[in-house]
Amino acid sequence: MNFSIPLDAHSEQYRYKYLALYHAIRSAVHDGTLPAGTRLPSSREMAQIYGLSRGSVAHAYDLLHAEGYIHTTIGSGTYVAAVIPERKESGSKEGIAVSLSPWGKRVTEPALPPEEPAEASGAKPGPDGTVISFMDAGPSVSAFPQAEWKSALAWAAREKQDGISVMSPAGDPELRGAIAAYLRRSRGIAADAEQICLFNGSMQAIMLLTQLMLGEGERAVLEDPCFHGISRAVAACGGVAVPGAVDGDGLIPRDWDARVLFVTPGRQFPTGAVLSPARRQALLAWAAARNAVIVEDDYDTELRWGGRPLEPLKALDRDERVVYIGSFSKTMFSALRIGYAVLPRSLAGPAVRAKALYEPVPPARLEQRALARFMRRGDYERHLRRMRRIYSAKHELFRQALESELPGLFSLRPADAGLLVFAEWRRSPEEYEAFREAARLRGVVFRDGGIYRLSPGLPAACFSLSHLENDRLLEGVYRMARAWKDI
Repeated sequence: MNFSIPLDAHSEQYRYKYLALYHAIRSAVHDGTLPAGTRLPSSREMAQIYGLSRGSVAHAYDLLHAEGYIHTTIGSGTYVAAVIPERKESGSKEGIAVSLSPWGKRVTEPALPPEEPAEASGAKPGPDGTVISFMDAGPSVSAFPQAEWKSALAWAAREKQDGISVMSPAGDPELRGAIAAYLRRSRGIAADAEQICLFNGSMQAIMLLTQLMLGEGERAVLEDPCFHGISRAVAACGGVAVPGAVDGDGLIPRDWDARVLFVTPGRQFPTGAVLSPARRQALLAWAAARNAVIVEDDYDTELRWGGRPLEPLKALDRDERVVYIGSFSKTMFSALRIGYAVLPRSLAGPAVRAKALYEPVPPARLEQRALARFMRRGDYERHLRRMRRIYSAKHELFRQALESELPGLFSLRPADAGLLVFAEWRRSPEEYEAFREAARLRGVVFRDGGIYRLSPGLPAACFSLSHLENDRLLEGVYRMARAWKDI
């Protein structure tokens, strides 16, 4: 493919090749050398033309996509956008978090979550001009089986669309059947497709079910610490949160005066503790005695690479008191907003009717059908096996680096699953805040574990590793080590 841009001129100005390529294309778009509709070379072609790595080309394309200079048409290629942004000499060139959805669409995401906006403005780029974020950015996109997913999407698009147009608010029946078969095989949950309701992500399931089960002023037990989405759902419904203490074996059972309990037994969020078998039985006995409902959020235990898997509460439930919630956003990719709930039969009908009020026509219907095929063909479980190996290696690499470079600062909870590392701070709260600030100045951000607490506790940090390549992960640790020396 014949293609030419003034890359050499920008290479003299910008140290990093992806930035030089980004600015060369951006300038060519603004000066008319690359008019609207011009097809750009693929990342492979561009890398061959200019002797770059494909990673550098992909990074530059991501930045251009994020700022609206180019767009991708599936099966056709990458083109200069018809309407381009106004030129700004100080245009953003670092710190943009862009995720590539596996079928080719690029989705610009905030670099940091809305709960902690101050961290975005406080973080300064590191020596290479970037910010390394250990914030939750979802699963690894680079390791996703794009070819298999595109094949499933293409199959779903070719299928007759009659069933999609009249789909039940509960979601695609084939996907619900595939989930039921998968849960029976992998989790020991004897669920029927009729008991499964699909949602636009697990948070929608949590919110809707909380509205159904919890009235104004009624009490709900929440782990402390816990996922803040759950505490917000309880507050939004007028409920009263009852903190439940957590230790190394998970939630500590008590005879709570409450009618709903939210728990993450497979891997407590955020600490990673696994609920012991004795405590699982104790929680089920409490629910029976109190005529209560347990909401089991199994958010990422499918990504378990070590330890003995324990039966979910739902698999042990003999009295139809457990709601089991799962999500594909953690195991597939963040943009796939498909969550599900396995409901007691008494709750299945009310949940579907309530969902019909919010979403008479379920979203992501094509993706639901594609996911059903992806699961039936065995692609989903093959993908999980690969991701377990990758995440296991990332966790071990991070643990060794943190213990080597920052000895004595953090106490890491043992982890054998998931996307998150919970690390308790071993020094004073004042030193913790000073360290966070110094890390920001070195271009590293991580989530403060305190945002998950319902009551005061010791400082802790949460590190998400899945989205970072190994070199960036290690660079983040090295920067934190230099930040500690700064103070």
